[in-house]
Amino acid sequence: MRESVQAEVMMSFLVSEELSFRIPVELRYDTCDPYAVRLTFHLPGDAPVTWAFGRELLIDGVGRPCGEGDVRVSPVGPDSLGEVLIRLQVGGDHALFRSSTAPLVAFLDRTDKLVPLGQEGALADFDAHLDDALDRILAEQSAG
Repeated sequence: MRESVQAEVMMSFLVSEELSFRIPVELRYDTCDPYAVRLTFHLPGDAPVTWAFGRELLIDGVGRPCGEGDVRVSPVGPDSLGEVLIRLQVGGDHALFRSSTAPLVAFLDRTDKLVPLGQEGALADFDAHLDDALDRILAEQSAG
């Protein structure tokens, strides 16, 4: 059975040290992909952009700097757990967002009630979806 948790959070998109603006960000967690969270950024004048990354990365990043590569999450300051920075990178381009910690923690708490951390693999249909996805990827690679 497919279930999900959704929330909308206002985040600051930090364009530079002098310029930032608030944007709505949709958070989504779905049992059909129990290891990931999806953040959809609604930037003015652009189509929404969705990033998917590990739920555990977001959980850990609320309390300490986490992540390597394309996604990094960390508290704003070493002594401050009130705000979180989320850095997304593609090649040489990056985007930096700042969010209050409280709505992220509330969202993550709801995901944990739906699928407790560490119990993701217990979802019977997840393995079937994973096998289907892998079969599609292998078929596309063979055809291309």
